[in-house]
Parts: sequence; structure tokens; C-alpha cells
Amino acid sequence: QVQLVESGGGLVQTGGSLKLSCEASGLSFRRMGWFRQAPGKEREFVGVIMWSGGSTVTAESVKGRFIISRDSAKNTVYLQMNNLKPDDTAVYYCATSTTYYGTSRANFGSWGQGTQVTVSS
Repeated sequence: QVQLVESGGGLVQTGGSLKLSCEASGLSFRRMGWFRQAPGKEREFVGVIMWSGGSTVTAESVKGRFIISRDSAKNTVYLQMNNLKPDDTAVYYCATSTTYYGTSRANFGSWGQGTQVTVSS
């Protein structure tokens, strides 16, 4: 059974916007987050949202440009990406965490399949 499904990736020009979605099913979690992985680089933290209360934490590299939100009724997390740059090009993954702390890969248990985001110069 598929538990996390991302959608919304694509090709966009520098300065453009894109909105990613990720729907969770059959999972119990306290947080949902977004990570990204560019070619030749390690997977890095982008942002996370507390399911109860909706507080968020975002990486310094995307502050002011990316907004994470949720729709609890739909078990869906969103990543609104604005003013995109070529350095944002990566495969974006959503993931769930059963804890309240930590932004490393080890703090998240279940992962989606990833969706490609490509920002052209």
C-alpha cells in the first residue's frame, strides 16, 4: 500500500513558482517534512510542519521563499516554492516523523517516491 505520494514537480524558469503536494495514508505521525537531493549531493532538509498546531521550521537557504502548510482533513502537506533559483533544482521528497525534534534524515521514518523540480537559468 502506497503511504506517501508527492506531486506537483516540473520545469520552471528562474524566478517562477511551483507548489508541491504530498498525501499520507495509513500512517501515524507528529510531523511531516520536505527534503531535497540534487545530483552528486546529499539529501538535505527543507522544511517541516507540526501536525498538531501547524508550527513550521524551514532551512535557512529557503527562508522567505518557501512556505510549508498542511490540510489536516486531507492528510496532505504542501510546499509553496516562490522565486525559484537554479540551485533549487533537485528531487523533492516528503517524509513523516513520529517525534517532535530533529531535522536530519534519521529523524524521519516513512518517505515518498520523490518529485523532480528543475529550475532553468
